[in-house]
Amino acid sequence: MRIISLCVDGIHQAAQRGLYEWLADQDADIICLQDLRALEYELDGDPFQLDGYFAYFFDSGEKHYNGVAIYTRLQPKALIFGLGFSSGVDMEGRYLQADFEQISIGSLLAPTASSEMESQEVKIQFFDDMQAHLHKITRKRREFIFCGNWAMAHRRGDVQNWQDNDSVSGFLPHEQQWMDQLFNQVGYADAFRLGNTDKDEYTHWPSGIIGEGDGWRTDYQVVSETLANRVEYATTYKTKHFSSHLPIIIDYDLEVY
Repeated sequence: MRIISLCVDGIHQAAQRGLYEWLADQDADIICLQDLRALEYELDGDPFQLDGYFAYFFDSGEKHYNGVAIYTRLQPKALIFGLGFSSGVDMEGRYLQADFEQISIGSLLAPTASSEMESQEVKIQFFDDMQAHLHKITRKRREFIFCGNWAMAHRRGDVQNWQDNDSVSGFLPHEQQWMDQLFNQVGYADAFRLGNTDKDEYTHWPSGIIGEGDGWRTDYQVVSETLANRVEYATTYKTKHFSSHLPIIIDYDLEVY
């Protein structure tokens, strides 16, 4: 099974840059996109309805703000919009989940704390709620893959010039600690690092232009611990740029069922 995930910085702009032509050639089973900055009704037609895929969208209800998508070759058993957080932040076009027989795939867009609507306090509350949710679902007899922009880097090797960025949102001490807990205590794994240990594998450039300024690895496919030994191959696509993020491509020894 091949899963591609990408934070697009606006789906119309990414489409103009050739995203859908590229996706059509990738033979992915599932595609997760984030930060669409579009309402669902705007995406009812070419090129957004990718041939051979069922397409599902969750928007924020506001133009040019958030939005996530999942494309899948196999029709899911169920769809989940949002995560049920008491704060309601998850319902701002931030999370969409496709449930299959034994596995669930989520497309996640975390708050970045880069605006008044996404303050550091909002981000902290979101991830406190997220941790509680992840603890709860580990008891389910189901496997999970969460794809998306988590707006945080885990380790020093995940931030270029980390010394100059250790006071920046996304690499604050409590955020690094949260990622440590996610991967070491809560029971999930960083699929990309299981399939790729190369240095300088960044996925996002806050400057807005890939290769300019410092690179960060803030985009992940986070998997249930039971799937850790199913990762076969992981890479980022660097040849053509569709946004300030790179697509993550991961192959799993797994069938969608």
